[in-house]
Amino acid sequence: MQSNKFPLILLVGPTAVGKTEIAIQLAEKLNGEIVSADSRVFYRGMDIGTAKPTPEERARVPHHLIDIAGPDEILSLAVFQEKARQAIADIHTRGKLPLLVGGTGQYIRAVTQGWTPPEVKPNQPLRDALEKMQKADGGGRLHARLNVIDPQAAASIDARNLRRTVRALEVIFTTGYRFSEQRGQRDSPYALLTIGLNRPRAELYERIDARIERMFEAGFVEEVKALLAKGFSPELPSMSAIGYREVVRVVSGQLNGEQAGAEMRRATRVFVRRQANWFKESDPNIHWFKAGAADISEPIAAYIRGWLETRNN
Repeated sequence: MQSNKFPLILLVGPTAVGKTEIAIQLAEKLNGEIVSADSRVFYRGMDIGTAKPTPEERARVPHHLIDIAGPDEILSLAVFQEKARQAIADIHTRGKLPLLVGGTGQYIRAVTQGWTPPEVKPNQPLRDALEKMQKADGGGRLHARLNVIDPQAAASIDARNLRRTVRALEVIFTTGYRFSEQRGQRDSPYALLTIGLNRPRAELYERIDARIERMFEAGFVEEVKALLAKGFSPELPSMSAIGYREVVRVVSGQLNGEQAGAEMRRATRVFVRRQANWFKESDPNIHWFKAGAADISEPIAAYIRGWLETRNN
């Protein structure tokens, strides 16, 4: 029965919709703690370009799974899944309510829907060959090949994410089966309530533009220069995140700040559309609220309290 499972509140929505502040307000009202499911904020030293919660915001309520890896570390889906479940269990043990917050659909589904990633050991010679093929063919060609072999897997992987594209092909070539067919799924270990935040698309784009402008004003270029000065390669998967790859080109003299900002705005709009494919407004399991209204956190908190009371009766 659902009532025998630990409750988990999932807060989803597109980039720049306002998840960070609303999540903090909800945690304050509901004696909760936040578990981040945003793959960009895992990495230490990558603060400005990821719009990571500020130290002041993180001091208001406990946050988990932020700054848990160096930029040169690979945090696989399976490792994230385990760390997230450990954090959620710890929060429950202390009698608090966990809120899983983010916009990275695959990471969220891995935790909430009991995904079991394929258990195929790394094949370094195969990985090297695939990466060599990517460099020879040019950007996007490897992902295009994945799309021919396994369209479902390709649809769930950003074409710019070489690491995950290579991993999917590695599993396919090693096992002889499609990557999308090997992702097992068990019953969710949680009693799950999903809250979605949305805004009109034009308003969301305005917020994205303003956020990118603030990043540059806050020293985004200097942040990237510092990472490169510490020896972190611009070829690292973490440095392929939107914003970092563009600013690396600013540092190398290939783009100016205005051009980088324009590319970031364009890439973020594409990303928002991809997020919408993971969390659809037509999904009956997501309870949507329009962000931007006065004190939207209170009606959301009231809805969550009602759901919790129903479960306990």
